[in-house]
Amino acid sequence: MFTLDCAYELGGQPMTRTTLDNDDYTFALDVADDHIKGVLTAKKNLVMRKLVLDSVRKFDSDDLFLANGYQSWTTTREFRRNETLPGVMKIAVGDFLRPRVGISGDYEWATYDVQGRFHSYTFTYFRKAGDQTIELYGSRTERQGYTIFDVDMLNNRFSLVKDIDGLELAPGQEYVVFDLCVIKDTYDAAFDQYFFDFMGLKKPRVDRLAGYTSWYNYFQNITEDIILRDLDGLDRAQELTQIYQIDDGYESYVGDWETPDPKKFPNGMKICADKIHEKGYLAGLWLAPFCAQIKSRTAKEHPDWMVTYNKNGKKRLAHFGWGGAYALDFYNPEVRAYIKQFFNTVLNDWGFDMVKLDFLYCVAQEPRMGKTRGQIMTEGCEFLRECCGDKIILGCGAPLGAGFGYFDACRVGCDAHKNYNGDIWNKVGVNEELPSARNAILDSVFRRCLNGRAFANDPDVFFLRDKNVGYSLPQKLLLAKVNDIVGSILFVSDNVGDYNEATLDYLKYFFEDKKITVQSVEPLDSDRLAIRYTEKGQPKTLNLNLKSGYSNVVECME
Repeated sequence: MFTLDCAYELGGQPMTRTTLDNDDYTFALDVADDHIKGVLTAKKNLVMRKLVLDSVRKFDSDDLFLANGYQSWTTTREFRRNETLPGVMKIAVGDFLRPRVGISGDYEWATYDVQGRFHSYTFTYFRKAGDQTIELYGSRTERQGYTIFDVDMLNNRFSLVKDIDGLELAPGQEYVVFDLCVIKDTYDAAFDQYFFDFMGLKKPRVDRLAGYTSWYNYFQNITEDIILRDLDGLDRAQELTQIYQIDDGYESYVGDWETPDPKKFPNGMKICADKIHEKGYLAGLWLAPFCAQIKSRTAKEHPDWMVTYNKNGKKRLAHFGWGGAYALDFYNPEVRAYIKQFFNTVLNDWGFDMVKLDFLYCVAQEPRMGKTRGQIMTEGCEFLRECCGDKIILGCGAPLGAGFGYFDACRVGCDAHKNYNGDIWNKVGVNEELPSARNAILDSVFRRCLNGRAFANDPDVFFLRDKNVGYSLPQKLLLAKVNDIVGSILFVSDNVGDYNEATLDYLKYFFEDKKITVQSVEPLDSDRLAIRYTEKGQPKTLNLNLKSGYSNVVECME
């Protein structure tokens, strides 16, 4: 049984109601064993602020709740009632510092740092430890706003929350707030029903891609010479390689995509795509299509193209990288024309087959124009698909539910830091989107349900090289094996030409499609997982320690 908590503004005055029908709105609620649907019909001009359905649900010590994080990089895993979901670092307080530290997350509107309190976006499930039967709740679409499943396991509460803040409704306007399935079945059967039967998605057209991306070796310090040298180095595994992707660093400035850096890429980008195609690979290119670096020509010449804060009209800071970047407002007709133009250049003039589209969250950091965050993000993903036509889209830094049906592949975890234990920022716990091998593994494992259903999962890179990386060999093999088990996009950023024969054999093993299927994942404690799977028809169990990075991976590779 659910109770309603609805907050809104009427004529500029804040209002709170708990009734389903009153002078301001009607909320029609349909609850059954297999679905929950709630439709709000406004009777007056309303500006919505909050809508929550609360229920009582008893939680025992062996109950597990899946918390699917806000976007690609946000921590995702199963939680027990005695655990806590950490937020931003404790010293990040105040209206100035806290939003900036949490710029890539949901910290401004979601609850963190409370024992037993967890939330999940778009879908979630409950299960008992050791039992592979789940109770799955899933939203049909995030076009109306983000659907958030919120639990307070210590106080036995389960809530359905719609991020409805900023939504403007006119008299007589209907708004589908919740359209949810409820499925009780085994893990794979439940997610098949959710994605294929309830949502009506088709299997993604990208099955598996193995290859190279330049980022976690050179970062922005790439050149045409480096890209073509590493391309030749990959000849040693050419028969198992399908894609070669150039990441950030080729452009003159983020946002000025049609003007590559003339010192780094004096011959432009088409020659790189052509050379990649000569090897028989798909050519991929990184962009942050909704970002414009503060120093970019785009930001300087078109300040009116940028998203502004609703409250004060100042340009919205999208990201701290590159010395700071603003978000492009894709609702502006001139911005839409510009974005379509540079995609046409990249995909048609230069000839790239795939685009990795990064930092997508930045376009929907707050509601505007009477639209919710989820509506803006979903319409943004829809626009990107319109721009890219039938080319491959690899989403990244994106709220995942908004990309269902639009992305061919998507990052499902945070960046895998080039040092297994990260750096000082990991130790102080800046936020839940920070690069981390531990979180990259957790995210990929607990979002395995998306792989081959919503899109092809990209768990980020693994490392086999010896230079410029801080992993022991067992840690390298563990990260690679997890990616192999639960991912479909297998990337390294190494110069394969530098590999010795033993390392080359490892690469060929991981690049090979071994027809792996996962039977179960069981947390043994806060640091240890057991992943049971079959590889080429043989049953195996990978036992791993997230903290140390040690496991029985060598035994599993035999």
